[in-house]
Amino acid sequence: MKRVVMKRLVLAVCAATLLSAALTACVPLVVGGAVAGGALVATDRRTSGAQLEDEGIELRAASRIRSNLGERVHVNLTSYNRQVLLTGEVPNEQDKQLVEQIVSRVENVNSVVNELTIMGNTSLTQRSSDVLVTGRIKAMLVDARDLHLNAFKVVTERGTTYLMGRVTQREADRATQVVRATPGVQKVIRVFEIISEEELASMRPAPAKLQPVTDKPAGS
Repeated sequence: MKRVVMKRLVLAVCAATLLSAALTACVPLVVGGAVAGGALVATDRRTSGAQLEDEGIELRAASRIRSNLGERVHVNLTSYNRQVLLTGEVPNEQDKQLVEQIVSRVENVNSVVNELTIMGNTSLTQRSSDVLVTGRIKAMLVDARDLHLNAFKVVTERGTTYLMGRVTQREADRATQVVRATPGVQKVIRVFEIISEEELASMRPAPAKLQPVTDKPAGS
């Protein structure tokens, strides 16, 4: 029971931190990645090189979008294993395509999933609601003992939740089931890279080998 309470407390703190960032800065909201001094890096299913490239992609793409489009668009970028998910709002189709072109030309980007919506920018109230829903989803994924939270990236935009990650078909289906049951989620869109159970098993670290200890006779 104490373990569950502590997990929920940590997630609540993370959600509050994300909410604060979302309300005070006009920067892409990124959920997941290497945090807590690199604690998640060791268990991330991407290579360390891919993780660094994803961080660089997000930073460079965000900077180029701001330079070209300024404040008239609200774009969130989430890169996972060099695949970029675009969510948010733009005023017209031309800007939607322009954002995709800008991102697709960033170094190391393999593909772009353009989920931008043509409409006015959402309010801070809506964005804060989305952040809270994302925090709730992460708590639900922690409670699901057959899933690993750090295998997923979760993005929520106007009640629609996007799931990214390198997961097996079983994990994809199970996570979708969990997220759909989360209060506040209106729709789930999966942007997964499906791997086999054999690939997943090969990613798990080998158990540490215990070395036998021989007691020395007294006085030796």
